[in-house]
Amino acid sequence: MATIKDVARLAQVSPSTVSRVLANSSRISEETKRRVREALHQLDYHPNAFARGLVTNTTGAIGILIPPSMNEFFVNPFFAEWMSGVSEVAREHGFDTVLSTSARDEEEVVDRMVRGRRVDGILLLETRPGDRVLRLVAERQFPAVLLGRPADPVPISYVNNDNVEAAYRATQHLIRLGHRRIGFLGGASELVVTIDRVNGYRSALVEADIAPDPRMEVSSFFLEQGGYLGMMRLLAMPERPTAVLASDDILAFGGMRAAAELGFRMPEELAIVGFNDIRLAELANPSLTSVRVHMHRLGVRAAELLIEQIETGRTHTKSEIIETELIVRNSCGANTPSQNLV
Repeated sequence: MATIKDVARLAQVSPSTVSRVLANSSRISEETKRRVREALHQLDYHPNAFARGLVTNTTGAIGILIPPSMNEFFVNPFFAEWMSGVSEVAREHGFDTVLSTSARDEEEVVDRMVRGRRVDGILLLETRPGDRVLRLVAERQFPAVLLGRPADPVPISYVNNDNVEAAYRATQHLIRLGHRRIGFLGGASELVVTIDRVNGYRSALVEADIAPDPRMEVSSFFLEQGGYLGMMRLLAMPERPTAVLASDDILAFGGMRAAAELGFRMPEELAIVGFNDIRLAELANPSLTSVRVHMHRLGVRAAELLIEQIETGRTHTKSEIIETELIVRNSCGANTPSQNLV
């Protein structure tokens, strides 16, 4: 088995230089890094991560905190695509990804991860007003990046879509098609992503002189069954909606199943627009009009911002908004070009 001295000898550098290359030190020239990496590959040398961590006080891993309430993480394609972006960047920088799926209190889990230095940084997947987890990582000045915007003025970096504007444009599209009774099918009402999307939906209604009706807004959980149950409630109204904006494609699929079971023809009797534009949207029957949010890009930028903090040793409060676009298919009853929602 090759040792670090063997690598140094082959690359014609000192063992300490090899260590610095393994730690991705900025003080080593690119030419030297290239020679060392070639020697590492040629000798099939793999550093002992535990031993290196004792020296550098790093773990070589980033954590992803999955809240106990987020059952959809493992079944919603949005998160699979987002994870592919995170993993791509992590691999490029030599980091492993660690999923925390503990059913315990989130704040306790994060506290243990931070105090125990089990990971070098954390990616957070959701937030709501008064979120204690965000305040904890901010107070500890621990590297962290949030998917979505913080509801409260907490100093944390985040990557997000302009969900208010995207929902506004999607609702406006339905209004332009002639709909006046438009329902909203959302996730948990306390989540910031739901708050922003329902606000965008309401803004478009008010602009068109349509009074928002709280009865037309249904909160559910981000699973297909949640969309099914939510749509059943909307379609049971005496004056049912003629169109529905679903804040997630999985919710939209559940809503489409409910509508089909009740005998509604789509889009002739009920138009539906979803959110995220997962790959199955194009294969649905009818194909689903959806707001494309570029899930992979969200994962890439979240990981890049986090690793930047880890490698520089400085936490920051950068934010980035990833553009969205409305992909028009058959479920809304329109045959117009896609619209940019930047």
